[in-house]
Amino acid sequence: MLYRFSKGISSTSIKIWICSLFLVSFSHQPPKSKPWGFVGHKKINELAVYTLPPEMIAFYKANMDYIIENSVLPDKRRYIVKEEGPKHYIDLDHYQNDSLDFQEWIPKSWKKASEIYGRDSLFAYGVLPWNIQWMLKKLQDAFERGDGPMILKYSAEIGHYVSDAHVPLHTTENYNGQLTNQHGIHGLWESRLVELYASDYDFFVGKAFILEEPLEQTWEIIFKSHSFLPIVFELEAKITDSLGLSNKYAFEKRGNQIVQVYSSRFSEIYHASMENMVQNRMRDAVLMVGSFWFTAWVNAGQPDLKGLMGKYPKGKLETIDSLKTYDSKVIPNQREHEH
Repeated sequence: MLYRFSKGISSTSIKIWICSLFLVSFSHQPPKSKPWGFVGHKKINELAVYTLPPEMIAFYKANMDYIIENSVLPDKRRYIVKEEGPKHYIDLDHYQNDSLDFQEWIPKSWKKASEIYGRDSLFAYGVLPWNIQWMLKKLQDAFERGDGPMILKYSAEIGHYVSDAHVPLHTTENYNGQLTNQHGIHGLWESRLVELYASDYDFFVGKAFILEEPLEQTWEIIFKSHSFLPIVFELEAKITDSLGLSNKYAFEKRGNQIVQVYSSRFSEIYHASMENMVQNRMRDAVLMVGSFWFTAWVNAGQPDLKGLMGKYPKGKLETIDSLKTYDSKVIPNQREHEH
């Protein structure tokens, strides 16, 4: 079921944006694009470290390379671990019912939701909010054991999932615009715009705080992300209509390949017309990732991390259980989108 847009955006407003930004586009060269991939996830995990209290920050800074590089491990694992993919999203609109308030479409607790829909059905349409709670418990347990490698592993990975929850397109069946002839919009919102403009974002977000109700606050993140979908889709469609396909795409050299990307002109207009949406979702993600780390540490009894200050290997750290689930073949039917 597709999200039903309730707010219109006038063509006149789009034309005003285009006219004003054209004056800038011809003289402005966009920032040099970083390598195509997981820029946003790495940046969020990196900056979340600086939200931590003194008792935690030394340990995390000493292992920042690991926290950054392994922030993308869950995405890499999607294609070889059977149940990894659904942990990154929830198709909230699949559960749309007679209630006009989408916050009432699905039970928030895993127990109640699984009783109504069943585990297989929930996994079919995504388990992101509950997966964040499972990861929070794993991180808390690692803190309680004083298990440095697993603290780092679970910190890096919960950072990824919390960041995913801040992306509107991780909350809908129309996750890549495939249902509305807007294929590629996921990569546009989550990657292209971040690569072009994140260097100009204000990431001063303050200090991490204790999450009193982690599940409830996770759902609040997802509901807020979902509320942006009308703007995300409508603006892309109307700017495409105004500019035309010939101005929507361009070609850039990436490594040894020439690839098609959203043009800097289209990206700039789309980015500006959303009025800091991408920046604000990234800022919120930075603060919430740090807060989930902080909450796990507090719930574990605030263990002293000084004894764990040795640096750990930069390679990925997998648990025995997760390794047993690996398949030698790529898992079919995974959601495809640019990261």
